[in-house]
Amino acid sequence: MKTATVADLRNHFRRISAWIEDGEPVAIIKRGKLFARLVPAATKDRGKKVDFRAQRKLIWGRRVFSLKEVEALNQTEVEGEEG
Repeated sequence: MKTATVADLRNHFRRISAWIEDGEPVAIIKRGKLFARLVPAATKDRGKKVDFRAQRKLIWGRRVFSLKEVEALNQTEVEGEEG
């Protein structure tokens, strides 16, 4: 568990909130004694990361696109946004 003082919490909130967002509980110290504990809110998806490589492999397999195919895909996306 990481620790921070009340002054740290006030002056460095971004850093401390990043710890909490990463799932790390933080002990808050006031005048040398434990004052409070900040813990991440419980959610079902906490810690679940997307494996983009696995998704890409699942969708496309080992297929390698030519430059012409990539340009056609990009053009299709651009046309879809306008329409």
